[in-house]
Amino acid sequence: MKKIITVLLISLCLASVFAAGSKEDSLRAIKQRGTLVIATEGNWTPWTYHDATDVLTGFDVELGTLLAHSLGVEPDFHEVPWESILVGVEQNVFDIACNGVGYTAERAEKFSFSDPYLYTEAVLVVRSDNTTVHSLEDLKGKKTSNSPNSTYAQLAESYGATVDYVDTLGETMMMIEQGRVDATINAKGSVDSYLAEHPEANIKVVQTVAGEPVCWPIRKGSQTESLLEAINSFLKQVRQDGTLSALSVKYFGADLTKAN
Repeated sequence: MKKIITVLLISLCLASVFAAGSKEDSLRAIKQRGTLVIATEGNWTPWTYHDATDVLTGFDVELGTLLAHSLGVEPDFHEVPWESILVGVEQNVFDIACNGVGYTAERAEKFSFSDPYLYTEAVLVVRSDNTTVHSLEDLKGKKTSNSPNSTYAQLAESYGATVDYVDTLGETMMMIEQGRVDATINAKGSVDSYLAEHPEANIKVVQTVAGEPVCWPIRKGSQTESLLEAINSFLKQVRQDGTLSALSVKYFGADLTKAN
């Protein structure tokens, strides 16, 4: 409850700051302000997390920082629960979400998306002794765990699963090991990182499926057209000079910058 209240207070404060400039060109407003306000979870390794010294880091954090600097401003990261991220972008609380957001046609109705910068796979995870779930088709009538409104939760529901909502991958894995849920669908890179950090985890991957292209969402509208153009120009540059591939290898152990 305390976390939710804190997020709401931050949202209200930022909304009051940005309200006056909500109809002006977003890129101009960002440069005048001197900061790019970025929404991220801060608890989803290797996309966005805290290192051993409690410093916010991760693939999207580092790439988002480079984006801000390319615009001539400083990054201003705000750590909020997943369910608050896209709402905050839509309501102009945040300029952008840097959080491994997958592109979907449904989301594109509400947001403008950058060009894809990563292409991920998803995996179906169960407890090591599970003998009943081998594929997505086996999820009917089963219980899974995911972040609210995530594409992975929606995918599980589309196969007939009931989803218990949690905030972090760690909570999800704990629920699987404790037998409180049967499975989860999650990003392969995040599950690989979790298993590397927790080799003793009593879980296993039973299926790999295609994920969505990963893009940055911003508010939809004519006010954000110049910002979207600048973002795509930046992504083109870091793709061409090898920075994007290098960051992918650094955080995921593989080059995920090409379409599967």
